[in-house]
Amino acid sequence: MGVRALLIASISTGLAFGSESSLAQEEPTGVHTLPPVEVSAPADGVKRGRSTNATRVARARPKVYIPTAPTATASPTSGVEADKVPASVNVVDDKQIERTGSMNITDALQQNVPGISISEVAGNPFQPNVEFRGFVASPVAGTPQGLAVYQNGVRINEAFGDTVNWDLIPTAAIKSIAVVTNNPAFGLNALGGAVNVQMKDGFNYQGAEINTMGGSFGRMQSSAQWGKQIDNNYAVYGALEGLHDNGFRNFSASDVRRFYGDVAYRNDGNEFHLNIGLADNKFGASATAPNELLQQYWGATYTTPQTTANQVGYVNLTGKVEATPSWTIEGGAHLRFFSQKAMDGNPTGTQPCGADPTLLCFNNDTTPANGLNGVQLANPFASDALLGEIDRTTTRTTTAGLSLQATNSDQLFGHDNRFTVGASYDTSVTYFTASAELGTIGSNYVVSGSGLFLGQSGDPVSIGPVSLRTTNQYTGLYALDTFDVTNAFSITAGGRFNLAQISLQDQIGTSLNGNETFNRFNPIIGGTYKITPELTAYAGYSEANRAPTPLELGCADPAHPCIIAAFLVSDPPLKQVVSRTIEAGLRGTRELNIGTLGWKLGGFRATNTDDILAIPSPVLQGFGYFQNVGSTRRQGIEAEVNLKSSALQLYASYAFVDARFLDALEVGSNSPFADAAGHVQILPGNQIPAIPRHRVKLGIDYAVTDALKVGGDALFVSSQYFVGDDSNQAQKLSSYAVFNAHASYQINKTFQIYGRVDNIFDNRYATYGTFFDTTATPNFANGGAPFTDARSLSPARPRAFYAGLRATF
Repeated sequence: MGVRALLIASISTGLAFGSESSLAQEEPTGVHTLPPVEVSAPADGVKRGRSTNATRVARARPKVYIPTAPTATASPTSGVEADKVPASVNVVDDKQIERTGSMNITDALQQNVPGISISEVAGNPFQPNVEFRGFVASPVAGTPQGLAVYQNGVRINEAFGDTVNWDLIPTAAIKSIAVVTNNPAFGLNALGGAVNVQMKDGFNYQGAEINTMGGSFGRMQSSAQWGKQIDNNYAVYGALEGLHDNGFRNFSASDVRRFYGDVAYRNDGNEFHLNIGLADNKFGASATAPNELLQQYWGATYTTPQTTANQVGYVNLTGKVEATPSWTIEGGAHLRFFSQKAMDGNPTGTQPCGADPTLLCFNNDTTPANGLNGVQLANPFASDALLGEIDRTTTRTTTAGLSLQATNSDQLFGHDNRFTVGASYDTSVTYFTASAELGTIGSNYVVSGSGLFLGQSGDPVSIGPVSLRTTNQYTGLYALDTFDVTNAFSITAGGRFNLAQISLQDQIGTSLNGNETFNRFNPIIGGTYKITPELTAYAGYSEANRAPTPLELGCADPAHPCIIAAFLVSDPPLKQVVSRTIEAGLRGTRELNIGTLGWKLGGFRATNTDDILAIPSPVLQGFGYFQNVGSTRRQGIEAEVNLKSSALQLYASYAFVDARFLDALEVGSNSPFADAAGHVQILPGNQIPAIPRHRVKLGIDYAVTDALKVGGDALFVSSQYFVGDDSNQAQKLSSYAVFNAHASYQINKTFQIYGRVDNIFDNRYATYGTFFDTTATPNFANGGAPFTDARSLSPARPRAFYAGLRATF
């Protein structure tokens, strides 16, 4: 078929757009199949140009398998056929990640999964919120998390706040990412679904690649990967990535360094892996900025420094044993070390006392601001100084865990049947500290420290330094069974029991001490029916739960709010969140004269009881607390279609997400529409902020010649309410559309040059919006006049140009 067919096959895998047919696990044939184009290809990620299977032959569509539980190995024994999954499944493979030209896993997720939208809450592209169906997986502490994330079968939601640090996952080493819905087997946090990341190894990647790219805003990035199979039994794989980006905003530089390695052995159906990972990343997280500042300069920042340093090291040992022809045992053990240091400049509630300006008071001009020794602080600042504070936090977590799963494929009553039973246990110990250093805010909004640290201060609202030790113990038992009633009709049923035990031990006093236990059994029932060989219907119902995190448990008292992720206080108990989800849809493929058509259409409804939200304090600006807010509902429709031929690939998707409060509730808010006490009234039917209702995605790739490929993609996201506008009274954050283009040229079998332009039309838009206190600081960009607009936005990156060189050996 020649070089042209080889290149087109490579593109098509990058355009599978999350359809079930482009998936991660296939029958072991020694080659990686590209179902959308109906051809066979080398093992996943095998270098183009020196394939061990140089001749590509058309063949029948293979069976594609979807993981039904967070297992550590990727094989047909780990899941069921895609057509038997009673839910929507979206999978992104390594070619789709490569197509984005990004070292950020979330860019590939947004481009290829209809229901996903990302927003840069922290003001850095490597620390985004990933929102799927109205549920969020975020690196920002204080964000109620609703998605479970796994890497090689290990849950990587951090223990202290269930946060997800996407920057720690090396994109070059990813084999596939499955976004799985309606399945409680993925444990805690899978309210909206689970993101299951499988990594490469030397059996499915052989060869070497070096990829270097540079461009706008000082971006320089390089990655290298190498894999080798030794004889038939051993394999090794390694990937190394590095990146520096100055960022388009002030103080927003990023430095990323990541490594992943795997050593594997397999024989007679048995397989064992030892993999390790390391990362050391530093970010200038510039967060939101007042709209009035952004109108003056799109790269403006507000109250810096705001920096984050993440480090991780982990080792996983996994194995799969075929105990009998029908029983397969899989298991794993893991050890993970995580460290985060964050620094955040903010306005402060500290001010000179009214009666004696030589002393400092907190939150008013009469309540003393105390030092670490409990004595009221003297005021060392000039009378005209604008006071601020630098809040520092450190989080150090050690996690260890075990998992075991058994799968049986014996027939039941003469019908095909697949039964899976498994268990997991994870324990984490976290040490968390927080401190606040007083300082002054300059005209560039940089907070300069003074060396003075706040002790316990404030009455009745108070804050103080924190030193906390927390222990999480999560145990899960699950069982799933898929039974083929007929060749066309399959039923899946089962469930998972979750037990979460959380202990808080105050290292300074006793106010934070506490022990909480949460448990629940979550069922699943669903079915699929193959109406025709090209059309399948599915429907399912499931439940999932989320236990409050140590962070949320330590900050749940409205009378004692916290700077989220900073100052924890004694608290009333929180209830666990329970989600009940029903979804149904159709999916299919069809061969046309012009190419292969793939499509799917589905709807979902998820109702949460005792949902947890972060509520701003009406008393202290910048402070907040966590609260159960009754019931909420997220429902919507997802549709996608793709067309693939030998030279042209097209995709389009649409997602509608309607997220609403179901109960009346009065909550604190920074909204300009809040009452005199700083509250807004939520009414049943109010939309949940920060969840856009409409998302439209389009893409095209075309092979102009055997060597030259061009393409582009577009994204539209509709308007959304600002965070804090739970009463839906303020003007919405505007909708936006962004267009990107890319091209590549294969010089020879070894070298390829490529380039891309992001945000072609230089659209100035924001992905996230909230409110701030307009009285906290003057508008230095407007001569020191007061701010008049309470909106604070996270601006998106302007137009950017990138070019790179890829070499495969």
